Amino acid sequence: MAKKILIIEDEEPIVRMLTIRLEASGYQVISANDGQKGLNLAREEQPALIIMDIMLPSLNGYHIMRILKFDNRYKSIPIIVLTAKGLEEDKKLGMDLGADAYFGKPFDSDKLVEKINEFLPD
Repeated sequence: MAKKILIIEDEEPIVRMLTIRLEASGYQVISANDGQKGLNLAREEQPALIIMDIMLPSLNGYHIMRILKFDNRYKSIPIIVLTAKGLEEDKKLGMDLGADAYFGKPFDSDKLVEKINEFLPD
């Protein structure tokens, strides 16, 4: 069965591109376009991995990471941050809150898929 990846991103073109790319790589993709919906999906679906923006409607990515990484039921889910917040202090905060990888936008989709494959080996 395909491993499930949750994308929490409010930019629809990025969601579409990632969905096509990840499904072509054999993953099942679910997505949410705001932070609260994304948190709810993470809890309901227990995905194998989460790709998440920081600047989101209703609940920002930092808050979502804090909630998930401090809950034993979800803390082992790898989180890849994909954001325009590329300053070193943004990256440090993201990593301190539990991000397992941090990609600034624009990003290299090949490198992103490589990182996903590291977290989710066959």
